[in-house]
Amino acid sequence: MRLFERNLLLGYGLAIVTATVALYVRFATDDLLPPGFPYLTFFPAVIVTAFVAGLWPGIVCAVLSGLAAWWFFIPPAGFAITGAGAVTLIFYAFVVGVDIALIEVMRRAMAKLQAEQELTARLYDQQRVMFQELQHRVANNMTFVASLLQLKRHGATPEAVQALDEAHDRLITMSQVHRRLYDPQAMEMSLGDCLSALCEDLVHAVGAKDVVWEVRAQDVQIDTTRLVTLSLLVAEVVTNALKHAFKGRDGGRIVVTLEQAAGEADAVLEVRDDGPGFPGEPATPGARSLGFGIMRSLAAQLGGRLEFPRGEGGVVRLSFPCG
Repeated sequence: MRLFERNLLLGYGLAIVTATVALYVRFATDDLLPPGFPYLTFFPAVIVTAFVAGLWPGIVCAVLSGLAAWWFFIPPAGFAITGAGAVTLIFYAFVVGVDIALIEVMRRAMAKLQAEQELTARLYDQQRVMFQELQHRVANNMTFVASLLQLKRHGATPEAVQALDEAHDRLITMSQVHRRLYDPQAMEMSLGDCLSALCEDLVHAVGAKDVVWEVRAQDVQIDTTRLVTLSLLVAEVVTNALKHAFKGRDGGRIVVTLEQAAGEADAVLEVRDDGPGFPGEPATPGARSLGFGIMRSLAAQLGGRLEFPRGEGGVVRLSFPCG
């Protein structure tokens, strides 16, 4: 369609061709048609031309078709005018005029809609690129700050070095989470694949080659903002297990489970390791630990309830609303 619109010669050529074909078909079917149908094959030609080539080629096809029908098929032959012939010509002009007008209105509406869709697509692509660049810069800034903290270790007290190392590790973890979740390919990944990739990054970052992990995640509906918070919580729990649960051992196992609570709108996240478990009281293990404080803060952001049930190994369970 656009080819005919951009090239008027093609459009007018189509008008002439369709009018000629309509005339030929009308002659070929003249013996089969009862009298009184001079425009039967010309109406489709006008409609097709107006739809494909536009307003003016449609008008040209209508004029050529009307003249051909008037000369050959409206008695008396030739361009003679009679009362019945005049009524027939007026009827033809009215019908093709309405057809061409409706088609032109539809074509303009389609062109406007297409232009708006193209503009929307360009704006979406532009915003998507800007958003990805913003997230990329956020992750880079986190990495940069983490590097600065490492530089501050020199000459610091052992307590300060430990605090700087913890801050460095957490910034690196946040950077990895941002890169993972705001990567365009992550939009096509399932929730389980995202969490599994996060665990893989953490295990490799710590260098725990003999630690295996398993992620079992149902398709829980959660928006990106809450997914970031949830991922940071998983990263904190898994990092804590990698640092403390497998000391003095060659390896270990971490299982991350996320499922919809039965009959409820809440989801349940559970991270379990096969280590010795958490020290301290069951309700508040590691009450003064920075890591456990971060876990509780992230759980509060999700509006969830954090539990540390006793059992084999260390278990962290979070119940939180999906919406």
